[in-house]
Amino acid sequence: MENEKIFRTKTGYCHILPDKILLSRDGIKGSVANVTVGKSITGILIIYGGLSAFLLFSAYNSFLKGQVPIAMVYAIVGLFLVYGIFKSLRNSTAPIIYRDKIKSVTFKKAIFAITRSRFEVVFEEEGAIKKRIIMLPGAMSNGQNETEKARAIMIEEQLLNE
Repeated sequence: MENEKIFRTKTGYCHILPDKILLSRDGIKGSVANVTVGKSITGILIIYGGLSAFLLFSAYNSFLKGQVPIAMVYAIVGLFLVYGIFKSLRNSTAPIIYRDKIKSVTFKKAIFAITRSRFEVVFEEEGAIKKRIIMLPGAMSNGQNETEKARAIMIEEQLLNE
């Protein structure tokens, strides 16, 4: 593959090609991601939906029993999961993103010990605007150096404007 640039991601590698971005899953983390998420996030969203329904139902029952503090905890966690579901409906797990379909690429810097650095690629998929999150390696996996390498590649390929 001529003119290919590669950087590590959380679950494998990102290959930047002249006409597309190819995301491959590799190793144990990639295998686990294939099993748990697969080619769609629908299964994960259904699990979150079931969990949030259970938590909201538990909040209602606890409130009826007069256990207001625990009812508030259940309600807050349940509503947080519902918010996450609605925020994730536009997300995609597409392994191939054609460069001519990309609308924008943004870089989100890690918050130490809380989040990982990531790229958010907004692109068109089957007529709909979707977002693909490319998670970069964490601090325990040489994350700082890998993040700088990935940013340099994305800037060099004119995908990231910074």
